[in-house]
Amino acid sequence: MVGPQRNRYFSAFRLAVLLLMSMGGGCASGGLHAPGRAFEFGGVGDAPYTRQQEKDFPNVIAAMNRADLAFVVHIGDFQADPREYYRQPQDIALPCTDETFNAALGLFQTSKHPFVLTPGDNDWTDCHFVKERKFDPLERLEKLRAMYYSQERSLGQRTMPVVSQAQDGRYTKFRENLRWSIGGVTFVTLHTVGSNDNFGRTPEMDAEHAERIAANVAWMEQAFTTANADGSLGLVIFTQANPGFENHWTPDLVRRYFRNFVGVKPPIPPEPTAYDHFIEALADKLDNYNKPTAFIHGDTHLFRIDKPLISRMTKRAFENFTRVETFGNPATHWTRVVVDPADPQLFTFKAGIVPENVVNHRKH
Repeated sequence: MVGPQRNRYFSAFRLAVLLLMSMGGGCASGGLHAPGRAFEFGGVGDAPYTRQQEKDFPNVIAAMNRADLAFVVHIGDFQADPREYYRQPQDIALPCTDETFNAALGLFQTSKHPFVLTPGDNDWTDCHFVKERKFDPLERLEKLRAMYYSQERSLGQRTMPVVSQAQDGRYTKFRENLRWSIGGVTFVTLHTVGSNDNFGRTPEMDAEHAERIAANVAWMEQAFTTANADGSLGLVIFTQANPGFENHWTPDLVRRYFRNFVGVKPPIPPEPTAYDHFIEALADKLDNYNKPTAFIHGDTHLFRIDKPLISRMTKRAFENFTRVETFGNPATHWTRVVVDPADPQLFTFKAGIVPENVVNHRKH
């Protein structure tokens, strides 16, 4: 192929490449995952904590690498709570060190798919529990932001573009709050964490919490606005903390839920938590949003799928809202989510059990 014919060929090739790039930086937000086509993504979290999970977690990455996924989200706690370290130091690496941060980042970069992290309390809030070294949680938070959110793209061997809340001049420090769209669905991460969202320990931590929860609520509200404006098929929210939806249930629902828990009687009304304002804001948005909405979190390490968010207006559960909690230590598996526009519910959630990590429960 020579002369004008060759030039025409390469011009057409360049045009095709530019077209693919304009569709979202590769197949992550267009192309293979165009609106109307089903696709899947993965969720993991609360791992690796222990030496055993350090061996098991690469099996999870390998399992997800074998799957055809649009992306993977780790919902935080990529290291153990320091208090766990002091209960079993021989089984857990010392958390909060630069070495632990680097090891987790290196592991995440082995993902063949775009990989997004939203931080957990173990990853910075709880670092004040470390005794061997003096860690300032706010310094660890800045370290996380610098390492994991240096540019507006995901981690992983194949990356995807993401929009950061830091683009808004009012929230420039919140680089970890991200949003992207794939296949006509809007995805957003919110930085809420366990340990009561860093509230109630010191005045400095309370101030950090207040600023961050305000940013989270604003970012969540913008996600709903964007989803409506874009005509999104649905919305997926990722965050680390289990915010305690049950604290906002009606007294009758609480009694029915706990009636088979012998000796367990939660306070009615429940005690206030740092998540109350966030849950109320979320419920208010759902009162005016009827598309399928998934809320994927970790923190309490119990794989479950339910509909726990109650409307403050109707006192009934939102049928279009589904909470999914990922596996967490000691279980080392993942959550597979199918997004199918042909399904009226849009989302199907499956336990991604990794055969190599299954515990032998049989008697020997």
